[in-house]
Amino acid sequence: MDAETPAPDAPVDALAGAGRSAWTRICRVDDLLVERGAAALVGDRQIALFRTFDGRIFATDQVDPFSGAAILSRGIVGDRAGVPTVASPMYKQVFDLRTGACLDTQGKEPLSVRVHPVAVTDGDVFVKLAPVVDDGEGDPR
Repeated sequence: MDAETPAPDAPVDALAGAGRSAWTRICRVDDLLVERGAAALVGDRQIALFRTFDGRIFATDQVDPFSGAAILSRGIVGDRAGVPTVASPMYKQVFDLRTGACLDTQGKEPLSVRVHPVAVTDGDVFVKLAPVVDDGEGDPR
């Protein structure tokens, strides 16, 4: 499943497969401003939510993989040839909101940001957190 918002008011149970408990309600769609990011704390994880001009909602980790700062929700939301993006406010790397791939590394080694599936039902935004992979770095964010 990709991180793009499914059809409006799609039932969360049908998307979750394992049931509704795998999804976390974050906010109402109307709480998210168009072309702006918002941060949310889910358990001990920080995520960033983005609502694009066409109404799609995306979720990524909040932590910028290049700087280690929890700031992606403050990035510049845009698009590149139809690909929804966010540019980190720290070093200006641009990430594909659908896949998390870095589209512009600014001369650094390519890193990606973790994306999370999003569902909307009855105007509520739900996120299913992708599992944390221990990369040996020891950073709990």
